[in-house]
Amino acid sequence: MGELRADWRLRLRRGDASGPVCGAGVLIDPDTALTCAHVVRDPDDVMWVEFAESREIEPVTARVAEGGWLPGSDGQGEDVALLRLESSRPQARPATLEPRMWAGLQVYATGYAKGFEDGMSLHGTIGGVSGEWVQVDAVHRRGVVRRGFSGAAVCTRPDEQNPPKVVGLIVSWRGDRGMPLPEDNLLAFSYLIPVERIAELSPTVKELIRPDAWDHDFEGRLRTWFDDPDPDEDPVKITVVPPGSGKDRSLRPLLYRATLRYQGGRSSRPQLAASALDYVAYPPGQYLAYWEWLLGTRLSPGPATLRGHRRPLTIAVDGLDQEPEPRPLIELLAKLRKLGFRLLIVFRTDGGTGWTLARDELLEPALVDHADLLLTRLKKLESDRKDKEGLVDSASLGTASEVAELRCTERRAIDGISDPQERLKRLRKLTKRLRTDIGFHMRADLRSHGGRA
Repeated sequence: MGELRADWRLRLRRGDASGPVCGAGVLIDPDTALTCAHVVRDPDDVMWVEFAESREIEPVTARVAEGGWLPGSDGQGEDVALLRLESSRPQARPATLEPRMWAGLQVYATGYAKGFEDGMSLHGTIGGVSGEWVQVDAVHRRGVVRRGFSGAAVCTRPDEQNPPKVVGLIVSWRGDRGMPLPEDNLLAFSYLIPVERIAELSPTVKELIRPDAWDHDFEGRLRTWFDDPDPDEDPVKITVVPPGSGKDRSLRPLLYRATLRYQGGRSSRPQLAASALDYVAYPPGQYLAYWEWLLGTRLSPGPATLRGHRRPLTIAVDGLDQEPEPRPLIELLAKLRKLGFRLLIVFRTDGGTGWTLARDELLEPALVDHADLLLTRLKKLESDRKDKEGLVDSASLGTASEVAELRCTERRAIDGISDPQERLKRLRKLTKRLRTDIGFHMRADLRSHGGRA
C-alpha cells in the first residue's frame, strides 16, 4: 500500500516530448488529468503528459477539456485546468481524491523543479486557509515548493494499511521578501487548492469524490490475487462488475496486470489461442496441431505444459456475457485452465449470458482440481513430517494423517451434493481449510529450520 511509485503522478511539458518541463499533474481517471491553469498558460495549448514513475505507460498529448478551464466565483480563472488525454490510458491507476482535510494533517508533494526533472518530494503540514487556498507549512524554508511544482498532487502520507490520497493541487508559494527562492525569504509558505473546492467547480471531480466512486476492497482483493505467486491461490475467479460503477473504475487498470486479455464480443478467439501458445511448451513442429486442438477442430495431440514463469500466467475475460455465443470461448478457456493459466472472468450483468456454463465448465472443475491438488500436498507434507519426527517407519509413509483423512472425507461428501451452488460453497470452504492446514506445516517447517534469514 505504501508504494513509492504512482501511475497517477504526471510530469507535464509544453507542446511535445522535446518541450520544457513546466509543471506537474494528477491522473484522476483513464482519460482525464488535473493541473494548474498557469501551467497550461492558454486553454488552446497542447500539453505533453508523461507518466514519470511508470515507464511502461506511454506519454500522450492532452488539451483542456470542454468546460475544463474552471472559473471561480468572480468569473475569473481559479488556476485549475482539467485536461483530456488524446488517447485513454486504462492501464494507469488513477489517484484517489480525498475532499477531507484538517489543520495538522501531514502531507507531501512531488514536483519537477529545475535540476530535479526526475522528481523531488517535499513534506509539510496543513496550516490554515488563505481565501480559497490552503497554506502548507514546511519544517524549513527549503521545504517550500518552487517552480516545477505547480499542479502537483498534495497527498496524505501513506503506510502499509493506507495508500496516499490526493487532498489538493499545489498552486503557488509566497515569500515575505519577494525573493526568487523560498530560502532567500524570512518567511515562505506553499499553497494548495483543495479537492473539495475543485469539486465545487467541476462535475467530473465531484463524481470522483463520491463514496461509491471506487471499490477499494474489491481492488485490494483482486490486486492480491494478481500479485501473489502462491500456487494455492484460486485458479478461477468469476466476478460481476456493472459498467460505470465504482467497481468498474477499480477494475479497469487491474485488467492490464493479466498476461492476456479478451474483450467479450470484440476480441478474436483464434487470436487468444495463438497468443496463449506463446507461453506453452509443446513439441517442435506441433504448433498448428495444438492451435487446432485449442479451437476444438481436432483431438489433443498430446500433453503440454506452460513454460516456467515467476508468477502465474493469467487470462482476463472482460464481459464474457457480451460474447454472442459463449460456449466456444468457455471450451477454449477450460483447456487453457488445464494447461495452467489462471482465469479472471468478468460478467457485466448478474446471471448474464454464459453464467451457468461458466460456473459448471470453468469454476467448479477448477475448484475440484484445486482441492485435489491441495489434498495431495497436505498428504505429502504430513507424511514428510512424520518421517522427520520418527513417528512412523518408511513402510508407513503412504498412510495419511487424521487431518488429511478428515479433509478426504469432506471432499468425497461434496461429490454427493446435487445443488451446484452448495457444491461451490463447500468446495470453497474445503480449499480454505486445506490452505490453513498446509500453512501450518509450512510454518512448522520454517521453525524447525530456524526461520528465514
